[in-house]
Amino acid sequence: MNTLTGKKILLGVSGSIAAYKAAILVRLLIKSGAEVRVVMTEAATTFITPLTLSTLSKNPVLTEFVNNGSTQWNNHVELGLWADIFVIAPATAKTISACAHGYSNDLLTATYLSARCPVYFAPAMDLDMYQHPSTINNLEKLVQYGNSIIEAENGELASGLVGDGRLAEPENIISKLQQHFSFRKAAAGKRVLITAGPTVEPIDPVRYITNRSSGKMGYAIAEAFAQAGCIVTLISGPVSQAISTQSTVINVESAAQMLLQVKHHFHENDLVIFAAAVADYTPKEVATQKIKKKTTEFQIDLVKTVDIAAEMGVHKLARQLVIGFALETENETENALKKLASKNFDYIVLNSLNDPGAGFTHDTNKISVIDKNKNRTDFPLKSKTEVAHDILEIIINKWNEI
Repeated sequence: MNTLTGKKILLGVSGSIAAYKAAILVRLLIKSGAEVRVVMTEAATTFITPLTLSTLSKNPVLTEFVNNGSTQWNNHVELGLWADIFVIAPATAKTISACAHGYSNDLLTATYLSARCPVYFAPAMDLDMYQHPSTINNLEKLVQYGNSIIEAENGELASGLVGDGRLAEPENIISKLQQHFSFRKAAAGKRVLITAGPTVEPIDPVRYITNRSSGKMGYAIAEAFAQAGCIVTLISGPVSQAISTQSTVINVESAAQMLLQVKHHFHENDLVIFAAAVADYTPKEVATQKIKKKTTEFQIDLVKTVDIAAEMGVHKLARQLVIGFALETENETENALKKLASKNFDYIVLNSLNDPGAGFTHDTNKISVIDKNKNRTDFPLKSKTEVAHDILEIIINKWNEI
């Protein structure tokens, strides 16, 4: 599910060296299915040409109230009314100051004063300018007016200094916009605990037992709930995934470490989703030194790990909802229903390795969701992002009932 599809995004570009990133931002917005129009200050055109942004956005880029040699007026009021959201990126100290004080001396600032849609400012300037009291006061004033700030990032600046002031990366700006359009009132402030990825069970200092879980499903779920407005804590086994929306990520390795963290955070959450592929067994003893290859046969004694979901299901509070996952290869429904009951789940998400494109490593998944009353909803094969939003919708509907 892409929350930017069909959205009307107005991008304001002011005169910063970071204006070159506007090309990347426009490209990502178009790729996300948004309709994009661009308005630039005169200074911005010295860093990136309007032709570039016009080509990428598939719309004329506006820089003046009246184009040279034309009698056609570029209506700033119409622009402000057209947009679903107005993003000013990069926003220089000058443009921020003008907007904060209502100083309308160009098409961009006039459009800002006319906009009825939400406005996001993404500052870009040198670190001393960004930290100057006047800039801080102007940003605070813009927030008081109801605008939002996409904080500048830390890194090397055009001056050669290192610190805060870099324009947020285009991917991070996209994430903020997705979060804006994904926000759900029923989810606001809800605390959600999610486990994701595999666990690794050590054999010796260099070897371990694990499984094929990539963590993609758990991370997609965390992203969806965080964008909806939830306070997300993600307990993750070793994966190469990342979450772009603000969340608390706790990295663990073994099943025992995951259990410890789940126990610590369990009761503070309104919803718990067990999406991790936790090892069922772990070596009975872990060698302190690398095991040498000596014999043609080698045996490792394994012991059962604690079933985290079952352990915590006993302690579930009345106000909590708990979702489990069942990845099956045979007797799928029967096994899922057993887990639903034995682990005190409110919902179980069933997927089968027999379905092409489902399960570990894939970017897609095919699920069925069964609730504790045995009501079942089947979904077709979808991207894991879309699957995550299907799960979100089920929980949003439940929260709306409460």
